[in-house]
Amino acid sequence: MAKDDKNKAFLSTKAGDTYDTDLYGTGSKEQFNQTIMDEDEEEDEVTRRGFVQEALEAQEEADPMLERKRKTIGDRETEYMKRRYDRALSPARRDNFADDDTTGRTYAEVKNEEADKPAKKGRWDTPAEETAEPTEEAKTEVKQEWDAGAVTDTPQRVSKWDTPTPGKTGKFDATPVRKSRWGAPSTPQTGTRFGDAPTPGRDALGDAPTPNRWDGDAPTPVRTGFGDATPGATPSQRDWDPTPMRATPSSMKWDSGAGGAMPTPKKSKWDDAAQAETPAMATGATPSNYTGATPSNYVGATPMGYQSMTPQQLAQTNPDLYNQQKWTAEVEERNRPVTDAELDDILPADGYEIVAFPESYKPITPARKYTSAPTPMAGTGFSIPEAAPATQDANRVDVTDLGPDLPEMKPDDFQHFSALLNQKPEEEMTKQEFKEIWIMKLLLKVKNGDPQQRKSGMKILTEKARWFGAQMLFDQILPLLMSPSLEDQERHLIVKLIGRILFKLDDLVRPYVHKILVVIEPMLLENDYYAKAEGREIISNLSKAAGMPTMIQTMSPDVDNVDDYVRNTTARAFAVVASALGIPAILPFLKAVCRAKKSWYARHTGVKIVEQIAILMGCGVLPHMKSLVDIVAEGLYDEQSKVKTATALALAALAEAAAPYGIEAFDSVVKPLWTGSQELRGKPLEAFLKAIGYIIPLMEKEYAEHYTNGIMNKLIEEMKTPNDMMKKIVLKVIKQCVATDGVEREYVRKSVSPHFFKNFWVKRMAVDRRNYEQLVETTVEIANKVGASEIVEKIVEDLKDENEAYRRMVVETIAKVVDSLGTVDIDQELENKLINGIIYAFQEESAEDSEVVLNGFGTIINALGKRMKPYLRQISGIIKWRLNNKTPKIRQCSADLVSRICRVIMDCDEELLLGNLGVILFEYLGEEYPEVLGSIIAGLKGIVNVIGMAKMTPPIKDLLPQLTPILKNRHEKVQENCIDLVGRIADRAPKSVPAREWTRICFELLELLKAHKKAIRRAAVNTFGYIARAIGPSDVLSTLLSNLKVQERQQRVCTTIAIAIVAETCGPFTVIPSLMNEYRVPEQNVQNGVLKAFSFMFEYIGEMGSDYCYAVVPLLEDALTDRDVIHRQIACNVVKHLTLGVAGLGCEDALIHLLNLVWPNVFETAPHTINSCVEAIEACRVSLGPGVILSYTLHGLFHPSRQVC
Repeated sequence: MAKDDKNKAFLSTKAGDTYDTDLYGTGSKEQFNQTIMDEDEEEDEVTRRGFVQEALEAQEEADPMLERKRKTIGDRETEYMKRRYDRALSPARRDNFADDDTTGRTYAEVKNEEADKPAKKGRWDTPAEETAEPTEEAKTEVKQEWDAGAVTDTPQRVSKWDTPTPGKTGKFDATPVRKSRWGAPSTPQTGTRFGDAPTPGRDALGDAPTPNRWDGDAPTPVRTGFGDATPGATPSQRDWDPTPMRATPSSMKWDSGAGGAMPTPKKSKWDDAAQAETPAMATGATPSNYTGATPSNYVGATPMGYQSMTPQQLAQTNPDLYNQQKWTAEVEERNRPVTDAELDDILPADGYEIVAFPESYKPITPARKYTSAPTPMAGTGFSIPEAAPATQDANRVDVTDLGPDLPEMKPDDFQHFSALLNQKPEEEMTKQEFKEIWIMKLLLKVKNGDPQQRKSGMKILTEKARWFGAQMLFDQILPLLMSPSLEDQERHLIVKLIGRILFKLDDLVRPYVHKILVVIEPMLLENDYYAKAEGREIISNLSKAAGMPTMIQTMSPDVDNVDDYVRNTTARAFAVVASALGIPAILPFLKAVCRAKKSWYARHTGVKIVEQIAILMGCGVLPHMKSLVDIVAEGLYDEQSKVKTATALALAALAEAAAPYGIEAFDSVVKPLWTGSQELRGKPLEAFLKAIGYIIPLMEKEYAEHYTNGIMNKLIEEMKTPNDMMKKIVLKVIKQCVATDGVEREYVRKSVSPHFFKNFWVKRMAVDRRNYEQLVETTVEIANKVGASEIVEKIVEDLKDENEAYRRMVVETIAKVVDSLGTVDIDQELENKLINGIIYAFQEESAEDSEVVLNGFGTIINALGKRMKPYLRQISGIIKWRLNNKTPKIRQCSADLVSRICRVIMDCDEELLLGNLGVILFEYLGEEYPEVLGSIIAGLKGIVNVIGMAKMTPPIKDLLPQLTPILKNRHEKVQENCIDLVGRIADRAPKSVPAREWTRICFELLELLKAHKKAIRRAAVNTFGYIARAIGPSDVLSTLLSNLKVQERQQRVCTTIAIAIVAETCGPFTVIPSLMNEYRVPEQNVQNGVLKAFSFMFEYIGEMGSDYCYAVVPLLEDALTDRDVIHRQIACNVVKHLTLGVAGLGCEDALIHLLNLVWPNVFETAPHTINSCVEAIEACRVSLGPGVILSYTLHGLFHPSRQVC
């Protein structure tokens, strides 16, 4: 048997080696296809396999519901922006500008608290001398000291807590020495939380101990650092120190001092619990009695305390671990047992005794806690629990069951609105509780309610803001705004509410300025323009309400904060305050901050404030340019490199804002900037080069040329750097220098251009989007200086590069150069290269991002104009071939290209080619993909526009019936292009289609009035006018008037506009009788619609309204005396447009009659009605003269009623 196998293997090997290897290769038989397929079937099979493989690969990663997830603000925040959750909403501060305000913290107390906070320094904020590694001698010395068990007399670093401020009580000064509630001895106790033995694995490290934050005159023990071995006598108990031994009730005494004797402890109950309930601990734990050891299954065992970590350890710690440890330490601090001294402060010293614990009491220990659950070793297995009885759910409250007047509560809202679920009856509430519950209900309406609920809730909160009080409002609104689960719409509503409340509260917001800033300042970092604008508006209104002194007093403690996030947001907020209250008011403060000697943080923040002011206000800084430059100029000589960098960036922002003026203000900083650009390296060099790049364009021609020649060598040297940020700065500076008038063309062509293209026009630059855009802009600027052909010649060959992203960048650059400078200096040879390259790039473009190449192709073709005639046949063939492609995106690009180049085809006298393309696009009107269908209709529209209705192929009578069903398509792109094409046909060739077809189209157009996009509604309304002119107004008008009965307001408004357009197109006399007859229908919507149609009609027809003025006076008289306020409001709008149209045409008697009816409406309280009434009176002032309006006003001023006056 073995011999037969060897023979088969030998034969197969020989056959494989000799049998048609040139055709089939040397693979195994199983790899060959069993059937023969044609090319299309084979391609489909390959595509199908690719799709299956792609789906299998993406199966683990794809989330099919990702697009339908609720998108919150916290989901898109970066790690830097999430640092806003670390800031606490500080207590209210004292209003020093109010005579009767003695509550809240003063400025001095806030500054002391900021100074007392432990410095949260990262690796970038720590000076070099503090972060330097200890020498080997120092390490040996420290080790010897620990081995000897003694501490040397070397002074340790003194904490800010060690020396109390004379005459001032700090935040933690009055806190007594911490003593255990459980009878801990007054003398220091050794060991860790779980006993006296050292923690396993902790005696390998030996950092020097750091002082305790509560160190004072008393011999308070010293807190050991991370990794310290537990010495024989640990001076203090840390957050994870041992649970102290419990004394018996009879011997337990409340400690009265630090020097009391320590009672002899008995055996701990923890030990008994561990022995009784932990037969076998997890791996790594101390078996049986674990007193003195750290159990490995204890959550957070031997944690690394963030308070005792050195700056080096902080820098190497995982942020998630750091935050978790910080949270754990805070929770333990909050839940710590009350000390004896604190109990003595709360309760009298006499008259109380300590009650003994019951004998049956057994505290829950870690051992019991983690061994109570069944384990597989116990043999119990897993069992499905039985359903809980219905009686246990009797007290369960449905989160959404809040009554008919309140919206549903989302799961994320429970932490903010949980009080609504268990609220007491109103008669049992105090006034304070009632206000809190009412505010909570109104906030829930604003956040989750429908438009009517939001409107009512916001109105009540605004009107009763002073009655509720600032503290009660902000205590509920601001934590809600800090929630990471908010959506953009919800945050917009809450910010809008804060803006209205600020207006009502005015100066009452002063004690809460810092709270509001903590919540609003992060919005200044948002990428969304509208969110950033809302944040600026709130801070601006806040600064106007509180005043500059309060804003400076509130925000100045954050100026020298160690956290760079706080300093960054504070600088942006100060810039908004300066723009709101004026730059001169903040200049003295900026001068003091930028020259602060105590902290470089303050100088850095002051310079950042100046930079943000320049970015925010633009040319508004010109009157104060000299002062601002002088304030920050000293930062160029600062010893801190960060301050130098920030100063240079601030000067760059000032120069950019002042361009092309203000060079006189920069005279004092040009020399240090120039010197620094030659000497510095790294980030400071980037900032200095950027500043010089923005200052050079401000100079005179000869100076600009001199400085450009001097700085260009440095720029050429930095072109070779791999640093992306430096590349971006160099590109920006080159662009600024080249655009300067003093720089000559020959200098740029010979000295700048060769190095520029050699170092920057590489494939790597196409990867980073920011550098990509900057490179394109700089290249276009160089082309403006040296000419289009010079630049196109250098990069035209790259149109055929194999890298798609690089090809796209080349196409975009050439398109912008050609669009800016034209193609006059491009010769025939370069033209051939350009066309061949752009055709190759268009054909090889993938379906993902083809918009850049498509726009570039269209721009180049339109720029060449009639020179494109020899290439049109080739391009037409490519379009026809790509319209048959299976990929929808490729078909869409081909149709879009037709709409872009049809004007050039017509200019080249290729009508036959254009008609052929029209027929091909007409055949593709059955396209199933709406994006492709919209592009096809856009292509047909372009052909119709250039070739004309008479020469269009296919004929219009065949084209329009095919477009009518497409009007039902709900895709916006299809709707917009289709209605636009139908409107052009109705305008230019109405007789080519039967009237019945136009009537059908009218009914379809009514549905388009519901479209969300304004362009679609506007095109539909205009088409009604064209159709009415084609078939007469009666049929169209009857269709539109019947549409006034619908409930949707937007549809009714669009219908009234269409009626007005029909009146303008066919004459008002064709519409007014029908409108006046329709006004007799006793339905509110219909009558309001008729009045609105009159308003739009008189606005459109202008002076023609004089012929119909007296005809509509009775109707307006009825409308202005109607009881409905909305009715009178719309009638006032009609009077306004009618009055302005007939001014000076002899209709003054009718206008005075209408004015008598309008005038009583000045007593209305609705804002929209008042606005309409005042506008109508202003229109009467134009037509009747100011004397008539003055007489009416004087009569009112002398009226006996105070309300009339």
